[in-house]
Amino acid sequence: MKIYAALQTRLWDAYSIQNEPITSVDLMSRAALRFTDWFLQTYPNHELRVLIFCGTGNNGGDGVAVARLLDWLGYSAKVVVCDFAVKHSADFDAQMALLSQHQNIDVDWLKNTQKWPLVAPDLLMVDALFGSGLNRPLEGEWAQVVDYLNLLPNEKVAIDLPSGLFTDIHTPGNAVVCVHKTFSFERPKLAFFFPENASRVGEWVFGSIGLDPDFELKTETKFHFLSKKDAAALYRPRKKFSHKGSFGHALLVAGSFGKMGATILAAQACLRSGVGLLTVHTPRSGNIILQSAVPEAMVSPDQRAKYWTEVPDINGYSSIGVGPGIGKEPETAKALQTLLETYDLPLVLDADGLNLLSENPGWWSYIPKGSILTPHPKEFERLFGKSENDFKRNELQRKKAQEYGVLIILKGANTAIACPDGECWFNSTGNPGMATGGSGDVLTGILTGLLAQGYPPKASALLGVYLHGSAGDMAAKAGSQEALIAGDIVNDLGLAWLALMV
Repeated sequence: MKIYAALQTRLWDAYSIQNEPITSVDLMSRAALRFTDWFLQTYPNHELRVLIFCGTGNNGGDGVAVARLLDWLGYSAKVVVCDFAVKHSADFDAQMALLSQHQNIDVDWLKNTQKWPLVAPDLLMVDALFGSGLNRPLEGEWAQVVDYLNLLPNEKVAIDLPSGLFTDIHTPGNAVVCVHKTFSFERPKLAFFFPENASRVGEWVFGSIGLDPDFELKTETKFHFLSKKDAAALYRPRKKFSHKGSFGHALLVAGSFGKMGATILAAQACLRSGVGLLTVHTPRSGNIILQSAVPEAMVSPDQRAKYWTEVPDINGYSSIGVGPGIGKEPETAKALQTLLETYDLPLVLDADGLNLLSENPGWWSYIPKGSILTPHPKEFERLFGKSENDFKRNELQRKKAQEYGVLIILKGANTAIACPDGECWFNSTGNPGMATGGSGDVLTGILTGLLAQGYPPKASALLGVYLHGSAGDMAAKAGSQEALIAGDIVNDLGLAWLALMV
């Protein structure tokens, strides 16, 4: 699913108005209807009192249209119009003219910030001050309104996006309305995917307002939202006469003394991803543990008992995953360097594999093109340095993926997958319960297994991240986010596969 910049979204509106055809004010009313449908499902209590703060531009027009619809549905709605510049959009004025038919709706015109309206604590507040057209930080009286709204204890909802928030670049300062829920028109905004805006946007959803689909076919973007439809399109059904050799032989290099749990989780996840055969190269002390915990996997024991020191014969493996629990012993670092110098197919690099790479930047020339790197934010920082803000970090992530010809999966909420072709995908699955030890090892196993089966690197990264998050969502639903452990993600991978196919 494509994610568009603010300018592209405005062009999509204009394209729809011209080609449907539909007037801009009618498109605004359609958007308000879509928001109201969501509002009705989210807040079904018709006795709820609603206070809508409107600007005098098109986002304010959305708010006025919503007030009319809520009034028709029996809600008690009041509108506060912040009219500081005495500059109105034509569609805002058109919506205000229609509002005259609704005698139950009080309208309070706020001409300055000398006297604020009284706001009862039980009112639900709707933010419709500014939309995606904002191109500079709010200041002066507008910043005062934002401060006033943010100090109120009321629950707050934003139409399209919180006022003061930029759609697709970093928003400096604090003049942004912080809401509990945001309903975005047509598509989520790029700003929603970054931690710096989490407290501003709250829980967000989006819904189509029926913009012309031809525009999407003609208009490209580097940013995408990884949906079930996208992931399902990557799935390769199994043929009737397939055998274990049809689905590849994966090698996992993982584990050290005291960290065999990471090896077990990665191995179990690799098997659950559908790989035909799995061999795990691990320190000799892990042999009995692995043979007992993961009997489906073969074990290649290292010459050392406690950590990895040698590269096994890698001929015949269709994918290799390296890193979970391997530690950073000097001999382990040497073994990793030898493996990277020797293996020329895409591999998966995680955990201490990434940490060793960050300490040995000269190894980048050995990383095979199409490899998949899976850092969490701290590991990413060790690899590439600190960034001023989340947008700069995403820019750096995309730049490095293209520079080195690899896929960089930055793990977190809406995990970001930067691809060598310049695209960046944000995942739609996953939950905070997955922020637990071993979750990343599970992802490494899934990715290694998909690569082994012949999925191309990009497809492996997208499908693997989606399945990982989907299994985590099912585990959280069954047993709560708080109680979720990495093994639960492995156990629900089968359900994630089934959900993908329906």
